Amino acid sequence: MVKGISRRVIVVRSPDQRLFEQAIFLLKEDALEQQGVTAQQVVQEAKEVADSYLRKNTASKRRFSWLQQHKGWLWFLAGAACAGIAAAMVL
Repeated sequence: MVKGISRRVIVVRSPDQRLFEQAIFLLKEDALEQQGVTAQQVVQEAKEVADSYLRKNTASKRRFSWLQQHKGWLWFLAGAACAGIAAAMVL
């Protein structure tokens, strides 16, 4: 919680708003005073961080979702494989 302090923020709006509406970044006090750092570079860095976070944290959920959607077929194939192995052992 920030009390009585004025802070600079960058708001990055999500192009795909299914997951997030926006990301809010709090700038360090000296972020724009550093040598050679422009406001455009700071905004670009914020966008890259937000994109990286989404790529890392939604990829595994998509894979898990795929497994959930095909769970019945996977169990069927596992059962068929076990039945095949059992039949081969009997012969």
